Amino acid sequence: MSLLKKLFSFGPSEEVVNALKEGAVVVDVRTPGEFSGGHFPGSKNIPLNTLGAKIAEIKSWKKPVIVVCASGMRSASAASQLKNEKIQVINGGGWSSLPKA
Repeated sequence: MSLLKKLFSFGPSEEVVNALKEGAVVVDVRTPGEFSGGHFPGSKNIPLNTLGAKIAEIKSWKKPVIVVCASGMRSASAASQLKNEKIQVINGGGWSSLPKA
């Protein structure tokens, strides 16, 4: 099953599941309107276009970050931006693929 998950990219990766268990912070980089339509419980909404202004705040958390969006495109961009800032980050892809509580 794990091989199928990797091949067809459905469901959360093992890396995401483990990071959540270890207390990673989920950052949803969608717009506030998209976020209000549904989001992962406990996630923080920091839209992609404001992410640069929040780097100091994110670093202050001293925790790994999982970035998510609707499909994985914006989260990939956010992950790259945070990696450049030396923040431990995982691209979680679409928020709805995160494990259900």
